[in-house]
Amino acid sequence: MEKLTKQEEDVMQAIWSAGENTTKAFLEYMPDPKPPYTTLASTIKNLEKKGYVGSRLMGNTYLYTPQVSEEVYKQKLMQGFAKNYFNNSYKDMVSFFIKQKKLKPKELQELIEMIEKK
Repeated sequence: MEKLTKQEEDVMQAIWSAGENTTKAFLEYMPDPKPPYTTLASTIKNLEKKGYVGSRLMGNTYLYTPQVSEEVYKQKLMQGFAKNYFNNSYKDMVSFFIKQKKLKPKELQELIEMIEKK
């Protein structure tokens, strides 16, 4: 699965939020400042080429739908992040965030409880 650019990720967020829809509808889900319609349409076509989005013609309008769920994308993204930056060690990754004071003790306790419940 190819990593997306920031612009492509923003568009996928809009597509995941809106579900099957038109380019014009996705524009409403984009954060401000919204991209021009033509830029959005071009990005959606690139996402379609990469296999993230599928399309079907309805009348004279294309409807686009996500082909990769947000959950699957996040999972692959985080696996790659752990592999590339932490030698595939999630322990080292969590330790990094603790050392950077990005993870508070209460949050760490909540993670421990989540692990113990699974």
